[in-house]
Formats: sequence, C-alpha cells, structure tokens
Amino acid sequence: MIETTPVERVGAVAADAFLQQYKAVAQPVILEELTREWPARERWTADYFRKVAGDAVVPLYDSRPACGNEHQHAASLHMPLAEYLDRLAEGERDLRLFFFNLFAARPALARDFEFPEIGLRLFRKLPVLFMGGKDARVQMHFDIDRPDILLCHFGGPKRVLLVSPEYTSYMYHVPFSFSALAAVDFEDPDYDRHPGLRHVRGHLAELRHGDALYIPPGFWHYVLYDDISFSMALRAFPRDLPNAARMLTNILVTRTVEGTMRKLIGQPWNDRNERRAVERTERFLGRHHKP
Repeated sequence: MIETTPVERVGAVAADAFLQQYKAVAQPVILEELTREWPARERWTADYFRKVAGDAVVPLYDSRPACGNEHQHAASLHMPLAEYLDRLAEGERDLRLFFFNLFAARPALARDFEFPEIGLRLFRKLPVLFMGGKDARVQMHFDIDRPDILLCHFGGPKRVLLVSPEYTSYMYHVPFSFSALAAVDFEDPDYDRHPGLRHVRGHLAELRHGDALYIPPGFWHYVLYDDISFSMALRAFPRDLPNAARMLTNILVTRTVEGTMRKLIGQPWNDRNERRAVERTERFLGRHHKP
C-alpha cells in the first residue's frame, strides 16, 4: 500500500472540539462513540435488512470501468435486496450497493439512527447506504459535491484509504471525472509504472462495527471490504465559498461536459482522458521532481 498513517480514534467529543480539532484543519478521525445509542448498533445485520427491506429493488455496481457511451455511474444491474444479500453470503465480492437512499423506500429504517449534534449542518434528506462483500474494492475517488462526511459503519471490518486533495496532482486523476485512473494500484503500487505514487501520503482508517469516520471535503478515498458490511453516509454540503464553488463547477460544468462527450464521442473520449491522466501527472513530476 502507499505510505499511510493510522487515522486517530477518539471517544466522545463535543461539537466545539470536533470543529476546532478536526473539521477546521481537515483532519480525518474515527469517532467511536457517535453511534453508541443508536438502535442500528444492535440491529443492523444482513438478516435484519433482509427482513425489513428484502423486497426493495436496489441498484448494484461492479468494478468494470464504463466503456463507450455508457454513463460513468450507471448501475450494472438491479435486484431485490434479499437476493443481493444472499449473493454476499455465497461469496460475491464485486457487486456493491452504492449511495442508495434505502430510507426513502423503507422510512421505518430512519428510526434506527439519529442525526448527531457534532457541529455539522447535516443534510437530513439524504442518508445513503453502502454495502459490499468480503474482498470488494471501491476505486479511488472523491465526492462531486465536496461534503463533510460521517461514514457510520456496521457489520464486518472495512478499511478506508484517505488521501488529502493536496496530492491530487500525483493521483493520476482522470480529466472530467472524480476518479483516479483504474489501472493505478494503491494497494500494491507499481512505482516504476506510476511514479507519482511515491510522493503520495495517506491516512488508513480501520473501521469496526459502530465506528463513524469523518472524511473532510475533497478527500480522495479508496475502500477495502474485509468482510460483509454496511455503511451509512451522513453529509453536510459545503458552506464556505471555495468548496461551494468547486461543488457547483463539478456539478454544472464537469459532469455535464463528461456526460455530453461520452454520448457524442464514446470510447475515444474515454481513451483520451485516460492518456491525459498519465500525461498530466508525468508533466507535473517533470516540473517539480527533476532527476
């Protein structure tokens, strides 16, 4: 794995302390006590989700990069949640439930948690779920809307590799996307093929059942599922001008250009951007890290 330091773990923390010590300085942290009083801490298992929402049809995503005219974030297939959970139990390792508002389909699930008083103005209409099986992976990316994120984790262990946006120029960022080049391996980096990774320093969060991980705005993240698990993301949209401006640019300009060009040009557009991800990183290295 690229060079990392462990994410700090803390117990109970007051809102003022959280804002000063973590949000203000964009420092990831694992909050061990944030979900302690939630019913979800006791209830959220595969069997529970199968019982209360097993017939809900959910979108699932795999690790195959979008090709041709395919939408960059199109689901691979849809199936009832119970069937998906059965597949996870049987060893499914690629299909993932991603950014799905299951609470809209099953409002009773909202009684299993409460929005924490941590100093963030959390967007209350969009708590979203993520699920995956043992050995599933999520490509390195950052969130288009640049939110503060509380990733509340349940089930088996999961690791999250976090990288500050200050390292973006080394990350082989694919133009007009919010992802790193799929061929770049952050777990077992090939420094000869992707020398930019030599200069990247990250944070590694090892999440256990009940933990809540704070992810600051703009942070890259790569997710490793070490067992079947479920995470719920609570989000606070940016209120400072720089992050709000980047959010609007991402949504109104970058995403629009990407979608339009995929439809008009297809795979040559994708190939161009992948080449440019390498070329831009190599140019940056040439300017700032001359032999």
